[in-house]
Amino acid sequence: MLYQSTRNAQSRYVPFGIGGGPDKTGREIKSGDNIGHVAVGHEPRKVGTRIPVRVNLRLRICAPGEARHCERVSNAAELAKAGVSPASDRLPGRSWLMLFVLATIQFTNIVDFLIMMPLGPQFMRIFSISPGQFGFVVSAYAFSAGVSGVAAAFFLDRFDRRVAILALYAGLTLGTLSCGLAPNFTALVAARILTGIFGGIIGAAVLSATGDLIPESHRGRAMGIIMSSFSMAAVAGVPLGLWLASSGGWHRPFLVLAGAGAVIWLIAARLLPPMRGHLQGASRVRSHPLQQLREIVAPANHRRAYALMASLTLAGMCVVPYLSAYVVANTGFMEDQLFLIYLLGGACTLVSMNVIGRLADFHGKFPVFAVVAACSIVTTLTLTHLPDVSRPFLLMVTSFFMVFMSGRFIPAMAMITSSAEPRLRGGFMSLNTSVQQFASAFASLGSGLIVGQASDGRITGYGTIGFISAGLVIASILLASRLRKAGQP
Repeated sequence: MLYQSTRNAQSRYVPFGIGGGPDKTGREIKSGDNIGHVAVGHEPRKVGTRIPVRVNLRLRICAPGEARHCERVSNAAELAKAGVSPASDRLPGRSWLMLFVLATIQFTNIVDFLIMMPLGPQFMRIFSISPGQFGFVVSAYAFSAGVSGVAAAFFLDRFDRRVAILALYAGLTLGTLSCGLAPNFTALVAARILTGIFGGIIGAAVLSATGDLIPESHRGRAMGIIMSSFSMAAVAGVPLGLWLASSGGWHRPFLVLAGAGAVIWLIAARLLPPMRGHLQGASRVRSHPLQQLREIVAPANHRRAYALMASLTLAGMCVVPYLSAYVVANTGFMEDQLFLIYLLGGACTLVSMNVIGRLADFHGKFPVFAVVAACSIVTTLTLTHLPDVSRPFLLMVTSFFMVFMSGRFIPAMAMITSSAEPRLRGGFMSLNTSVQQFASAFASLGSGLIVGQASDGRITGYGTIGFISAGLVIASILLASRLRKAGQP
């Protein structure tokens, strides 16, 4: 049997050593024989070797002498049966549809978290609370999400990914509804804790499902799509939530989001397939939860992945919480125009995240991560040392900051996801989410000890935060260089 690769009008044949006749190695192959080598060009390969195929390269399965009657292979499943895994073959349409469902789930989860920030002034006015008390509401979500992520590491891999996602998303929707119905400050805090319990785990479940559904060769683009939900939340979710809050009160964004969550849950229940691959074979023999947790954290590669996530989150979250206050107090940017920063920055990242995902698949995850992370250092130091500048220049700087800050997470998340064994991936990603949540909380608290306000209202210490963030990004590049895929030495 021959594999024919076609591009435009040109073709070449790759003898695979199945069927009658000699292969390129000169060995006579008979139908049904075990294959010892596969000849691709002039290089012999062993059986089971996956043959990479370049972008836009289509394959056909041909019998010797019958090239005109070839069966075109157009999806990854058929190629896998034939023993070929082209790195750039297009995913089937249903895979993109499932990715869209997962990204939509992640979108509503992120909007639920982000909408609390711009609603701060309303909460402080309506409930007569201080900025510190409002910060407690925000941190309550982060800490509950972190604790629930640790707890989920004990059991998340024991269930079908589909069942886990649907159950967690139902809890998240219920928590969002509780926020919209909260009558007072105490009830709102309780509702945020409830939402954080499920919101902290659903992100890990979505990433684990993406890792199970999408092959490694496409995982960079897949992570770009999933993580572009953050950009969509900034571009569409937050402005829409602010409009709903201004027209109908702070309850309305949560109520609308809960209604949308119910609809998305029904769509997900219809479209998401069972995902039990991590439950098959030896992985069905389950160890004690504490033993399973030790299996997750014991490998040095896993610990490097957690350190990578912590360093990236610390680097971003020590800068982002004070961005709005800094640009208003130190650069002369108007407070009523802050939405432009998130609108333009989110729009840019919506495009850039998918581009960076494709580059990561084509050029490799780590090289792309290193370049994007290095660029993020430049933009972070520029942003945190800005003087009084014009509005267009400020918007350009903040947009580049968001592009590179969010972009470095795409290849990093693809590398982190690939570093875990499939049977441990759910618990691994759940614990990874906890690391992210705790790092986010500690970054906000720690940077609050450095950032201050001068007598003239200007923000102080923000430049120091920029240098700390740059150091953490450099550490993340070093950590990523030592991260390996699961099963690699």
